[in-house]
Amino acid sequence: MSRTSTSTNAAAWFEIGVKNLDRAAKFYGAVLGAELRRETMGPTEIAIFPYDGGMSGSLYESGDIGSAAPVVHLNVPAPLEDALIRVTKSGGAVASDIMKAPEGRYAYCRDPDGTRFGLFTPS
Repeated sequence: MSRTSTSTNAAAWFEIGVKNLDRAAKFYGAVLGAELRRETMGPTEIAIFPYDGGMSGSLYESGDIGSAAPVVHLNVPAPLEDALIRVTKSGGAVASDIMKAPEGRYAYCRDPDGTRFGLFTPS
């Protein structure tokens, strides 16, 4: 694969599942010394970590915290559909439909070990 076809930054976004969004946003805000911004993404309320033009991530409330390991979203070249085909051809699984975010499109996947990750293409 050509280096110019993928982003120079492998990671695009991260997510941390928490039991209580209010409590977690307050905790991480205190630890970082900066308030997390609340937003609704689709049906999910999230708290976004502060950022200034770089990569960021969010907290989301998860009912099953034991299986809510942090999720990293990886940058892939457009079109996203081609990357999803590569996931299944390489032994992984696509775990969601393609969704839209203000900055682009993404989908959740699982690697051959079952670990959840996301793939992202910017707008």
